[in-house]
Amino acid sequence: MDELNYQIDLLTALNQKLCDSERMYRLICDTSNSAYIFMNFKQNRTEIIGQFDKYFPFQINDVRDFSRIFDYVSDKYSSKLREIIFLEKTGQKFDSFEYCSNIGLNWYECIVCVFYDEAGIPLEKIIEFKNITKFKKQNDELEYMAYYDALTGLYNRNYFVGILNEWIRRAVIDNAVIGVMFIDIDDFRKINDSLGLVVGDELVQVFGQFLNEFKSENVIVSHFSSDIFCMAIYEPCGLRSIENICKRIHERVQKPFVLTSRHELAITVCIGVAEYPEAAKTSIELINCAEIVMFKAKAAGSDGVQYFDAPIIDEFLQNMAIEHKLKEAALSKNFELYYQPQFDSKNNHLRGVEALIRWKDHDGNMISPSIFIPIAEKNGTIIPIGDWVLTESISTFAGWKQKFHYPLILSINISAIQYKRADFVQKLLFLLDKYHVDSKEIELEITESILIDDFTDVIAKMYMLRSHGIRVSLDDFGTGYSSLSYLKGLPIDTLKIDKSFIDTVASDDSTKIITESIISMVKKLGFETVAEGVETQEQFDYLKNIDCDNIQGFLLGKPMTSENIELLLLRNI
Repeated sequence: MDELNYQIDLLTALNQKLCDSERMYRLICDTSNSAYIFMNFKQNRTEIIGQFDKYFPFQINDVRDFSRIFDYVSDKYSSKLREIIFLEKTGQKFDSFEYCSNIGLNWYECIVCVFYDEAGIPLEKIIEFKNITKFKKQNDELEYMAYYDALTGLYNRNYFVGILNEWIRRAVIDNAVIGVMFIDIDDFRKINDSLGLVVGDELVQVFGQFLNEFKSENVIVSHFSSDIFCMAIYEPCGLRSIENICKRIHERVQKPFVLTSRHELAITVCIGVAEYPEAAKTSIELINCAEIVMFKAKAAGSDGVQYFDAPIIDEFLQNMAIEHKLKEAALSKNFELYYQPQFDSKNNHLRGVEALIRWKDHDGNMISPSIFIPIAEKNGTIIPIGDWVLTESISTFAGWKQKFHYPLILSINISAIQYKRADFVQKLLFLLDKYHVDSKEIELEITESILIDDFTDVIAKMYMLRSHGIRVSLDDFGTGYSSLSYLKGLPIDTLKIDKSFIDTVASDDSTKIITESIISMVKKLGFETVAEGVETQEQFDYLKNIDCDNIQGFLLGKPMTSENIELLLLRNI
C-alpha cells in the first residue's frame, strides 16, 4: 500500500511540474507579442499560442485553415510565404521570411522550425509571426540616411560613387561609355549671404528636384555638397546625351525658380564633363576630372560647359604642384624683390621704383607672378607673401634714403585680399614708423578689380591712407572695369595706364584717341599719370608729346636687383 501511495504522489508531483512548465511556457508566449502555431503531424493536431488574435481575426484548427493566412498578405509575398509555412515539403529544418500585409501596410516576419525523426519524417512544427513594422521603419530610415541626401532626397556622394563603381565594372565588359557631369550653381555664396541660408537651401532643393527629372535606369543624380551636384549617364546618347542634358539644364535656368518665400531666383550654372574611359578609369578619378574642368568653365565665366581635355588636367596638376611649393616658399620667405624704375618724361629724372616680387622654386625654375599670385590669393598665402613684400621693400627703401638722400617714390602692389584686411593700414603704418620712412614717399598700387566688391569700404580705406600722407595709385587702368566717369570720385594720386594700351598707342588711331582722352581728363582731375610697358622710342615720344607725366618700361629700365638700383641712384645724384 505504501508503495502505491508513493507512486501516486510521484505521478502527482510530475503532473504538477508539467502543469507549471506549461503555464510558464504559455506565459512566455502570451507576453512575447508574437503569435505561434504548433502542429503535431502524427496526431494531426494544431494549436495556436500567444497573441494570435492580434495578427489574424480567425482561429487555426487544422491544416486546412492555413490558407486563410494568405488573405492578409500582399500578393507579391504570398508565394514565398506559402513555401515557408509548408517548409516540411522541402525537408528543411528552419527558415524565415519578411512580408508586408495588404492591410495597414504593416511588416511581419514568419519563422518556421520543423522537427524530424531519424527517418526524416516530420514530427512537429512551430510557426512564429512577429510584427517588425517598427524595426523595418528604423532600418528604412537608416538605409535612407546611408544612401540619400537629407536636403534634396537625391543620392548622396558615397552611394553615387558606389553605383558608379558598379557601372564602370559593367562598362569594362560592355565596352561602354559613361559620362559624368559636375554641376555648380554660380555665385551661390552671394545668395546665401544676401537672402539667408534657408533661401539658399530651398534653391538647392528645387534645383535638385529639377535634376532628378533626368533620373532613369541609365542616369543617376547626386547632391555632393552645398550647391554642387553630380550626374552619371551610362552610354549617353539620344535624349540622355550630354549635349541634350546640358541644353535642357541651360533652358531651365533661363527661367527663375519660384520659392515658397516668393523669391524668384534666376541662376546660372557651370558644368564640367568627363567620360569613361577617355578621361579616367576609376570613379574617383572620373569625378575629379569632371570637377577640374568645371572649375575651368567657371574661370571662363558664368553659365558655361567645359569638356575634358588633357591639357586642362595637366595645367591643374601643375598648379597643384606650384601651390604645394608656394606654401613652403611662404613659410621660408624664399622670394626676391626686383625694382623697375619710373622716369619723368620731361627730363628723364628718376621718379621712383616699383617693387616686383620674383620667385625661383627649389628646382631653379622662375615662376611668373601672373601664375603664382592668383594661386596665392586662392589658398591664402598671399597674406604672408604680401607682408614680406611690404617689410622687405620698405626696409630696403629706408636704406637707400639713408645712403643717397634722393627724392624717390616706392610703389608697392597690394593684393585685394591684403588690402581688405582690417589690420592692413595699422600694419603699414607700423612698418613706416619702424624704418623711419616718410609716408609721402610710399605709393600703394591697387587694381580696379578691388572696386567691384565693397566699394564703400574700399574708398573709405583710401581716404584713411591718404589722411596719413600715403599715396594711392590706380593700377592697370583699361583692363576691363575702366570707366572715366568714376575717376572723379576716387581719392587717388596716380593713374597707371595699362600696357595693353601702350602696345598700340603709336600705331592705332583709336588707341591714340582713348589714351589722349584719359590723360587729358586725368590731368584736369589733378592726378599724376604713369604709362607702363613702354618699350620703343616711338611710344615714348608720343606719350611725352601728349603730356604723360611718367614712363615705366624696358626702354628706360628693366626690373633690377636692389644693388643695380643703387648704381642707378648714384648716376642720378
